[in-house]
Amino acid sequence: MHLERVLHTIQGCLEQSDLVAARQLIEDNMGELRENRHVLKRNVRELVDVLASMMETGIRPLNRQEMNQIHYINNYASAFNVRGLKLSIAENPELLMREDIHHYLNTDAKALLEGMSAI
Repeated sequence: MHLERVLHTIQGCLEQSDLVAARQLIEDNMGELRENRHVLKRNVRELVDVLASMMETGIRPLNRQEMNQIHYINNYASAFNVRGLKLSIAENPELLMREDIHHYLNTDAKALLEGMSAI
């Protein structure tokens, strides 16, 4: 019964595009979900596979706060707000040190941050 409730909750999160909550539920129940992989819907199964491969390689997924900071960096770069971009960088230098950050930045942010030697 517990597994059915977890699957229903994960599916609801995915339908509402709440990937962070879905990721947390999957990480908390990874063992059960991998054992009962045949019961999962396709979108949940693919997300379980992605998260399992990330856990095996040691990549830590972004949390909500880090996702918000990346969103702000992308917005500042798109609007060419260099002051806001510098403040965002100063507040979160460890975020830009991550190796997988390039996948989350838009082209404007990449160009400006490379020009500032921040990445």
